[in-house]
Amino acid sequence: MPETKQQIGPLGSSERIVILDSLRGIAVLGILLMNIPGFGLPHIRVHDFTINNESGLNYYAWYVFGPGVLEGSQRAIFSMLFGAGTLIFINRLEKRTDGLMPAELFFRRQLWLLVFGLFNAFVLLWFWDILYHYAICGMILFAFRRLKPKHLFIAAGVCLLFVTIRENRDLYEQKAVITKGEKIAAIDTTKVKLTDEQKDDLGAMERIRERSKPEARKKRAEKEVKDITGNYAGLYEVRSDMSAEGELEAMYYFLIWDILLFMFIGMAFFKLGILQGEGKTAWYAWMAVIGLGAGLPLSYLFLQPDIANKFNYFLIIKKQDFNFYEIQRLVRSIGIFGLIMLMYKSGWFKWLFSLMRPVGQMAFSNYLLQSIICGLIFYGVGFGMFGKLQRYEIYYVVGSVWIFEIILSHIWMRNFLFGPFEWVWRSLTYWKKQPFKKNKHLATTLPQDDENISLQNITDASPMDRRKS
Repeated sequence: MPETKQQIGPLGSSERIVILDSLRGIAVLGILLMNIPGFGLPHIRVHDFTINNESGLNYYAWYVFGPGVLEGSQRAIFSMLFGAGTLIFINRLEKRTDGLMPAELFFRRQLWLLVFGLFNAFVLLWFWDILYHYAICGMILFAFRRLKPKHLFIAAGVCLLFVTIRENRDLYEQKAVITKGEKIAAIDTTKVKLTDEQKDDLGAMERIRERSKPEARKKRAEKEVKDITGNYAGLYEVRSDMSAEGELEAMYYFLIWDILLFMFIGMAFFKLGILQGEGKTAWYAWMAVIGLGAGLPLSYLFLQPDIANKFNYFLIIKKQDFNFYEIQRLVRSIGIFGLIMLMYKSGWFKWLFSLMRPVGQMAFSNYLLQSIICGLIFYGVGFGMFGKLQRYEIYYVVGSVWIFEIILSHIWMRNFLFGPFEWVWRSLTYWKKQPFKKNKHLATTLPQDDENISLQNITDASPMDRRKS
C-alpha cells in the first residue's frame, strides 16, 4: 500500500457543507411522516383506507401524507443525498490517500451499513428499513462516480425505463393470470373435464380474487394486529418475514432501479451545484412549479383505479392499463425538492435550516432512534398501541418524536462530535476508535462526520408493498 498523503479520518468540521446537514435534518424528520403508518397500522391499511371506512381527517391524512402528495418523496430525496454523499466521501479520501485505501474504506463503510440495516430489520424489526438497500446500491455507485452530469442523467433515465417496465410487466403478468382463469371458469365442467394445468390456472385466479375481497383484507388486518401486539415470537415471525421479502424480492425486482434512479440524479445535482443551493433561484422555482404542477395531478390520476375499485386488487388489475407509479413519484419528488431549496434560497427560513442542522448531523442516530421509540409505543413488547389509534392520531406520535429529537440533537451536538450511532459506524469504518466528546480546543480541529450517509435512512412504501397488501 502506498504511503498516505495525510492522516486518514472522517471529515473535519471546516469541510462540511452546511445545507446538506439541514436537508438531512428535514428529511429524517419528514421520513417519519411516511413511516408512521407502517409502525402504527396493519400493513394493508397503510394504503387502503376503505377497510375501516376512514373519512374526514383520516382520509386527508392518508392522501396528503400518503400517495397523493408526500409518499415516496422522502425516499427520493434521501437517495439523492446518498448519491451526492458517495461522491464527497470518495473524492475527499482520494485527495488524502493513494492506492486502494479510498476504495477499501468506502466498501468497508458500505458493508457496515448493511450490518446496521440487518440490525434495524431483524432486531428492531422495522420492515421498511432501507439501509440494507442503500448499502448494496451504494457499492454500485462506485463505478459511476466519475461520470459527467449528463451521463448520470442518462443513467437515471435508464433506471426509470427499467423500473417502469418492471411495474407493467408485473401488472400484465397478473392480468394474464386473471384472463386465463376467467376463461377456464367459463368452461362447462359437466361436459369437459379440466386438466391439472387448467385447475392450477383457475386456482391462481381464485386466490387473487379471494385475497382482494373486503372481508379477506379486513381479516388480514385483524390478524396482523393480534400478531404485532402479542408476544415477541409472533411479532418477530411477522416482521422478519416482511423484512426478508423486502430485502430479497423487492430489492432485486424493483428497488434497485427505484433507488439508483435518484442516486444518479443526486450525483448529477451535486456536480452541478444544485444540491448545495448554488443554482439560480429560478431553477428551483421551475422545479417546484413544474414538479408539483404536473406531479400532483399525475398522483391523483394514479390513485383513481384504487379509489374507484375500493382497493379491490382483482378489479384494479383487470381495469388498469398502465402503471406509472415511478413516473409520478419522480415528478412530484423533484417538485418537493425544488420547493425546499426555494425556501432555502429565499432567506426567509434561515431559522428552519438552522434548527434542522443538528438533527441532520446525527440523522443516522435519529433514524434508528425512531425505530426504537415507535417499536416501544406500538409493538406488543412495549405499549402495544399497534392498530389502536385512528390514522390522524398516529401523527400526534410524529409530532412528539420530532420535538424530542430536535431537543436531543441540539443538546447532544453541543457536547459531542458525532451522534452515538455515527460514532460507532465511523469507528468501524476506519477500524479505529474515533474522538467522541467535544471540547473547545478540539471542536474545530478534530474530524467530524462525513457528508455521506447520515441519510442512509429510509423508506416509504413502494409499489411492492402495495402489491403484497
